[in-house]
Amino acid sequence: MSPLAGPSDAPEAPIPYPFPPPPSIFHPPPELAKLQQDRPVAQIQLPDGKTGWLVTRYDDVRQVLIDPRFSRAAAIGPDVPDIGLGQAAADSILGMDPPDHTRLRRLVAGAFTARRVEALRPRVTKLVDELIDRLLTLPQPADLVENFSLPLPIQVICELLGVPPADRHLFRAWSDTVMSDTSRDPGEIDAALDQLGEYFGRLIASKRAKPQDDLMTALIAARDEQDRLSEQELVRLCYTLLVAGHETTANQINMFLLTLHEYPEQRERIRGRPETIPQAVEELMRFVQLGAAGAGLPRVTTEEVELSGVRIPAGAAVFPAGGVANRDPAVMTDPDRLDVARPQTAHLGFGAGAHHCLGAQLARLELQEALHGLLTRLPGMRIAVPIEELPFKEGMLLHSLRALPVRW
Repeated sequence: MSPLAGPSDAPEAPIPYPFPPPPSIFHPPPELAKLQQDRPVAQIQLPDGKTGWLVTRYDDVRQVLIDPRFSRAAAIGPDVPDIGLGQAAADSILGMDPPDHTRLRRLVAGAFTARRVEALRPRVTKLVDELIDRLLTLPQPADLVENFSLPLPIQVICELLGVPPADRHLFRAWSDTVMSDTSRDPGEIDAALDQLGEYFGRLIASKRAKPQDDLMTALIAARDEQDRLSEQELVRLCYTLLVAGHETTANQINMFLLTLHEYPEQRERIRGRPETIPQAVEELMRFVQLGAAGAGLPRVTTEEVELSGVRIPAGAAVFPAGGVANRDPAVMTDPDRLDVARPQTAHLGFGAGAHHCLGAQLARLELQEALHGLLTRLPGMRIAVPIEELPFKEGMLLHSLRALPVRW
């Protein structure tokens, strides 16, 4: 009998999770699609024996993300099953509920409003052009990860925060460690978090002595003059913004390009009408499977909750599977088809609710300008090796490429 099916006269057994790597990086694991159809709220068992509930339908996943009965703060602890980021989320904005989460988010939200982000567009466009200019001087094939998709969001978030971009070689390895799954030695993750903390402790001290016109200096003022956050919260908030501000966007640029390589007719539609790029970015956000595990950070129920007719008890870990929720046929027509001209459709690529991605507008801007620059200035760009030969980092929460060799 399939592990996804259970006898009708007995409680369905927990499903072993995570699932094996899917046959295609462009689609959710088939086990998730089957669960969405047959068991949209299913109990799972992780390798350490802990159990939780996997939620796969769009409406249910969205409820998990927006409903305060599903707590992120309660999910931080040794007794809660974890697929990664548990250590990094402890005592950070990622592991808080309102009102603490609201307090910290308000301190930085002003820097990420649509108006302020749009004011950054000329600078991002200039960075894209500079990176492409440099790329054109390199021998082919050239690595797009090292020479474009990674330095672009790193430069942007470093300038916004006030982190010297020259230090990216330091925090890049720490970021990879923090963004790993549970196969990574917890001691390595603790060491990386300690090193990030020490680095930002020194940087904060430097900016206290010589304030700058950047977000970190503003956060320091909120700490020192208004006492709106603790010193530890200040440090953790800064490095969380740094890691989150470049890691997801860099990998999303790569996955966008891989997906358009796989669907060349869609790539040509964008190239022929570059004014449709904002719409195409939303469809790619819906379609692309950025998460390697299939599910997002867990929440814990603060009381019994019912989803799709299934009663989830209080104190249970719930894993929202956003990647497959974005392919829910109950919400959109022909969801497994990439259509960059699809009318704007709701998606959960940036999450929802209190933990909706703080930098969503900035990520949109970077993705739009990255696609515009690459598709218009390098119309003949192509991936230089078969997709199955591309080197992905192992043990990462995201589909993260080591290198992306391209020719043009």
